[in-house]
Amino acid sequence: MSNSLKYPSGKAGLGPGSLVHVGDVHEPITRLAVVSYNQNHYEQHSVLSPDEITAYHNKETITWVIIEGLSDASVIEKIGEQFGIHSLVLEDILNTHQRPKLEENENYLFVVLKCLMPNQDKFSVSYEQVSMLVLDNIIFTFREKTDPLLNPVLKRLEKSHGRARSAGPDFLMYAILDTIIDQNFEILDRLDETLVSLEAEIFSDSNPTLPARIHDLKMEVIRMRRYLAPVRDMTAALLRSESALIHEHTVIYLRDVHDHVLRIIESLEIHRDILSSLLEIYLSSISSRLNEVMKVLTIFASVFIPLTFIAGIYGMNFEHMPELKWAWGYPAIWGVFISTTAGLLYYFRRKGWI
Repeated sequence: MSNSLKYPSGKAGLGPGSLVHVGDVHEPITRLAVVSYNQNHYEQHSVLSPDEITAYHNKETITWVIIEGLSDASVIEKIGEQFGIHSLVLEDILNTHQRPKLEENENYLFVVLKCLMPNQDKFSVSYEQVSMLVLDNIIFTFREKTDPLLNPVLKRLEKSHGRARSAGPDFLMYAILDTIIDQNFEILDRLDETLVSLEAEIFSDSNPTLPARIHDLKMEVIRMRRYLAPVRDMTAALLRSESALIHEHTVIYLRDVHDHVLRIIESLEIHRDILSSLLEIYLSSISSRLNEVMKVLTIFASVFIPLTFIAGIYGMNFEHMPELKWAWGYPAIWGVFISTTAGLLYYFRRKGWI
């Protein structure tokens, strides 16, 4: 059992091809399962050791080996020795901070990408690296954890007797890619619902937590795009590939996956712009409310400033102020107050300030 490293920087000083797991340990035990099938046959069972996989290598069936949990680097190393996989490729499988990419070898294809899965409580996304090795009649998938992501592919193989069972590992690679990438459409649907909810909150009472929530959501969208943008290059590379492992009849399906990736990335760009607009609208609405408050306060201040000025004059208590002895001085000053206030309010209304 190899020690896991949290970040790639922990491998500083190690030689190229050093097999050490890098990333979070989601599964402490590495589990292996084998699915063997052709048009008339299907079997699925767990295996305890990579040594049991070699028996399927030369069979007249397609073999899908599912490895869940990457903390035990010795299992990955054993697979590499048995099937002639370069140590640098094995190193990339164990490093879960890989950028999505395609690498072509004479005897196999190596595909790595991030799987995005929505969390259930609030809108947030969890990430898992999925790596694939595609050989002549066998395909390996390396996953960080155990979850039902690939169950639709397994059910399709078990129940179908058509192309899914009669095609080669390249078609299985397409089916896995299609399942992982189409998972993002569910995330986009939930993102749409979250944006509608945020928009409703913006135009209701102000919520001081709203800017932070919009910012966190925008950062999540940017993170999603960072993981999905390289997938566009990877699927484009698959379409351009001249590898004998990718048959001509599979290319049209890979083109469909590529189109899905383009749609998802374009949607993320749109959602990122919408989030920026929502934040601007929120700040504008807060500024508008503040302006309304300031306008009311300014009107009150403008009305009371001349009244305060007049009251201040007659509050100076000089002995020889003639108005202080008038019998009608008090009603007169109230008349001045009322007429001044009425005149100012009329003036403000004529100007359209109130």
